[in-house]
Amino acid sequence: MPEHTSHNTNVRSTATIPKDFHMGKPVLVCRWRLYHQALPLLNRHMRALGSRRLGGVPLQGALLQWTKQHIEWTLEDGSYDNPEGVLMIVVDDRGQAAMSVGPYKPLDDTGARELAIRALKSRMEFEETRIAPETIWVVQRDGTLLMGAEPDERPSGAASLIEDLAKTLGMAVLRVHELASQYLEGSIEAQEVFLVSDEYGVVPARDAAGVTAAKFRAGYAKLLKKTNRK
Repeated sequence: MPEHTSHNTNVRSTATIPKDFHMGKPVLVCRWRLYHQALPLLNRHMRALGSRRLGGVPLQGALLQWTKQHIEWTLEDGSYDNPEGVLMIVVDDRGQAAMSVGPYKPLDDTGARELAIRALKSRMEFEETRIAPETIWVVQRDGTLLMGAEPDERPSGAASLIEDLAKTLGMAVLRVHELASQYLEGSIEAQEVFLVSDEYGVVPARDAAGVTAAKFRAGYAKLLKKTNRK
């Protein structure tokens, strides 16, 4: 079983969730990939977490502080069984939060259509929290790189990394709000398709892979390999 910590205004964080601690209805779930018992995109994830909204209201500062304080503790004591696993943070409708580490399981289906459907579902989460944990990216025949996001949207931790990698590679990123829907409708031309996810990293579509997606996947993998627990 994954190790947990928990938080609310009345419950103290402990090595395991107290017997009298009961989570309400989950309203926010974050799943962040680990590597060597560390969180490679910690600062990026925390910035994105701070931009999330619940019911149109920013997350409480106390919750953000609790999250930052307990990530290191959770990685230290809860990730031995899953050093390359996933850190999960759940916030319920009463403002309570729990943190755990579980195993990483690769996506079963990485077809372009399936990845676009995942991104479309993530857009629904964006409408509620203002952060999309997964985004669809498209490379067109002329090399134009499209990202499924609004022009002024705050990207997730992983998406912000890929945007920065694109700048390093000298590639402009054009944001398209309804990119996933347009791809599924067949109204947009795509040479390559890949998903960028806080949990899965860069996932090239098995039926629409290419050089650009491979470069981003390699860049993400390079970051992981540089990560070591301090």
